[in-house]
Amino acid sequence: MTESFCRIGDVDLCYETFGDPADPTMLLIMGLGTQMLGWDTAFCEQLAARGFHVIRYDNRDIGHSTILDDFPAPTLGQIVRRDKHAAAYTLADMAADGVGLLDHLGIERAHLVGASMGGMIAQMIAARRPERVLSLVSIMSSTGSRLSGQPALSTYRLFLRPIARERDAYVRQAAELFEHIGSRGFDKDEDAFLEMLGAMHDRGHNPGSASRQLAAILTAGNRTAELRHITAPTLVIHGTADRLIRPSGGRATARAIPGAHLLTIEGMGHDLPRGAWPQIIDAISENARAADGARPRTEAPA
Repeated sequence: MTESFCRIGDVDLCYETFGDPADPTMLLIMGLGTQMLGWDTAFCEQLAARGFHVIRYDNRDIGHSTILDDFPAPTLGQIVRRDKHAAAYTLADMAADGVGLLDHLGIERAHLVGASMGGMIAQMIAARRPERVLSLVSIMSSTGSRLSGQPALSTYRLFLRPIARERDAYVRQAAELFEHIGSRGFDKDEDAFLEMLGAMHDRGHNPGSASRQLAAILTAGNRTAELRHITAPTLVIHGTADRLIRPSGGRATARAIPGAHLLTIEGMGHDLPRGAWPQIIDAISENARAADGARPRTEAPA
């Protein structure tokens, strides 16, 4: 796909589109420290085949979007204390980026699909800008409450260690993390996964980016009360094997959003395994069908 760029305030966002611009728009928002390549091209194409104009983009401070390395990376102590002074920007700023991208493209309303941190950003857009949202899907995300969705203790050693700079070391480190937090109940194409990690490094790797995004998450606080204002048809998807944001985070999100439906996928961890795509894509399409004006096709290509 051809990358495009738009200016949102002081930030340039890199994005790509799939499908017919005349179809209802679906904005895909990726998670912590992960570029838009985390939305696999084939995944995007299958959604487009359902009758959506699909947009994926690099969040600020990742990939080909503006890297905010003028701001220092938070220290481990600041992360542990959830020190608000450590945050160079907020989840609200990242939500405004998503709305700004829609503005740039002249899109009045869109279906939002967010994964992990992207789910938090999508939730915030839906709560604060309901007039811009047709439907919401929050995948492997949480409300920000410390009482639910907290990582398994075994993940902290891998998740909070310094991020490698050199390509091979970065790929090994990321692969080790996802081996721990990823899906246990689905086959994985190891070669394709390693190729994606290498491609993300090649597009641009700044070890401080993930720390700055994590600070934005941790300083956002508990959004449960705000989520009660969401009016868009909402689907929450969570895997039973998620060790990074445990399944209680998905359950709490579904309870907080009025009328939300919860889809639990057995064996799915903190990733989007290809074997779960049929369930996920079907569910996203069905949720969009509940929104006014959505007319997705019912069959995806094999």
